[in-house]
Amino acid sequence: MMLGYAWQKGWIPVGHAALMRAIELNGVQVENNKLAFEWGRRAAHDLASVTALAQPQGQVVQFVKKPATTIDEIVARRVDFLTGYQNAAYANQYRTFVERVRATEAKLGSTKLTEAVARYLFKLMAYKDEYEVARLHTDPAFLAKIEQQFEGNYTLRHHLAPPALAKRNDRGELVKQAYGPWMRTAFKLLARLKGLRGTALDPFGRTEERRMERALIGRYKDTIEELMAGLNAANLTLAIEIARLPEQIRGYGHVKEHHLQAALPKWEALMAQWRGGEAVSKAA
Repeated sequence: MMLGYAWQKGWIPVGHAALMRAIELNGVQVENNKLAFEWGRRAAHDLASVTALAQPQGQVVQFVKKPATTIDEIVARRVDFLTGYQNAAYANQYRTFVERVRATEAKLGSTKLTEAVARYLFKLMAYKDEYEVARLHTDPAFLAKIEQQFEGNYTLRHHLAPPALAKRNDRGELVKQAYGPWMRTAFKLLARLKGLRGTALDPFGRTEERRMERALIGRYKDTIEELMAGLNAANLTLAIEIARLPEQIRGYGHVKEHHLQAALPKWEALMAQWRGGEAVSKAA
């Protein structure tokens, strides 16, 4: 519908016949997508009439504010995920650490630092490596979703850039390559080997990217330990800002590396500010 709207406005430099053919070649809900395209065109021409037709007659929709997510709910969802990601012991490391932060912060009558740690320690611990890619792509829920989206005969190809195998471009960045249906068999085997993650037998664990990701977990925990040791009402806001730093470390591969390099100076600056504040507090 948005494409039809944009095309009617003259913002898409492609002919109508070519767009219709593209929808047909895509092979997904062809007639419905063509109809949505035409509704988008009509909306661009006469939005009021489309709005009137879409307006429910005599129906009142009441929006109810969703209850706030509690710390227990945040932690429970992530414990469940980390159990599948690695195992119950790994998930319990996460839970235990978050609970320590919670107990420390409770003295200040706050849970904001705990929530930040719950979200971002999880983000670091659940880094997407080869085992996790394999696990997610062999998940029955993922396969069921694919089957709902596509009809007839189709072929799945996976575009991957495993650090140990992928080639690099002129800038030293890993380049994705297409892998055919046989990769699904490799995924099934690899998903079962997730217990090797981080051990001496991990064939992927010696790559620079995997060492960086594991080191980040340790650095973040050490940082939070330091924050807990000197936490008080005056520096709580700064502690929360520091705990949220992993939000800036997004993406995978070279994208993640670029974001990390941008985040590290801020990490160092905020910790210097924290330590400076601690020195002032002790001197006072």
